[in-house]
Amino acid sequence: MARSADRRNPQQEGSRKAVFAAMGANLAIAVTKFGAALYTGSSSMLAEGIHSLIDTANEGFLLLGLHRAKKPANARHPFGYGVEIYFWSFVVAILIFALGAGFSIFEGVETLLSEDGGSVQAPYVALAVLALSFLFEGLSWRVAYREFNARRAGNGLVRDLRDMKDPSVFVVLFEDSAACIGIVIAALGIALAWTTGIHAFDAIGSILIGVLLAATAAILAVETKGLLIGEAASPEMEALVRERVAELPEIVAVNELRTLHMGPNDVLLTMSVDFEDGVVSQRIEALVSEIETRLRRRFPLVRRVYIEVQSRSGHAALADGEDGSIAPILTA
Repeated sequence: MARSADRRNPQQEGSRKAVFAAMGANLAIAVTKFGAALYTGSSSMLAEGIHSLIDTANEGFLLLGLHRAKKPANARHPFGYGVEIYFWSFVVAILIFALGAGFSIFEGVETLLSEDGGSVQAPYVALAVLALSFLFEGLSWRVAYREFNARRAGNGLVRDLRDMKDPSVFVVLFEDSAACIGIVIAALGIALAWTTGIHAFDAIGSILIGVLLAATAAILAVETKGLLIGEAASPEMEALVRERVAELPEIVAVNELRTLHMGPNDVLLTMSVDFEDGVVSQRIEALVSEIETRLRRRFPLVRRVYIEVQSRSGHAALADGEDGSIAPILTA
């Protein structure tokens, strides 16, 4: 038995807020960096301009994913379009790697191999622009981190990041973190080139920014790939579901419980339940409805619940038959 509900989760608005903040900051920063790159001739500044421009486009893809994920379910897509946000987040990771990292490394290598060594003109202008960019990126990072912090489960920074099911939050957080680090790298490259007269430092800064973007893209690709393939709800949630269902006296055992995130705020839950032998069918129907009501009240993320009534021995026999041992029963 399954039921679904179309609830509007306030976390969706928080995700959009974080993406819009990052998009506005990156667009303004990109224009400023490109102007400074043209004026100073800095490879690191040009790499940072490309970085900010790609980040702006990425936020556009995230907004597209958030919008399309809200489309209602239909006959062709009975579980809705929530997974779209995972797809577009994966596209973002590919763009960061292919365009951001690729161009930054190419620009740095080309500058290193050039005859003039890529001298930087008016480095103070570049440094002033980078300082201003760091301020705006920091403000955008603060919005993303505040949204992430509001959703943390308190299991440590790395664990909470890995358990985050809304890529629009952790993608923006990673992008802004990489942007802040990239600005520091660019500033160091320009400052060293200025003070030492060795202009290769600026080109090396561009290459290091490319390596940073490649590492960021790899992390994002791994995380979003897991969401695309399908990730279960948290172990804590599954354990609590088993506990709540087992509270009913008519329940003998929860044979199996499986969950799947169909979107950041949409969990599909299926379970096999063994009832007492003396429970009549009408009572079983009422209990199934009661279980669904309890789960929906306790876990708003659970949108669809499928409950299979099955004896423990029957479930065990089917589970053993996954290796083919039950074939004779089916063909008898």
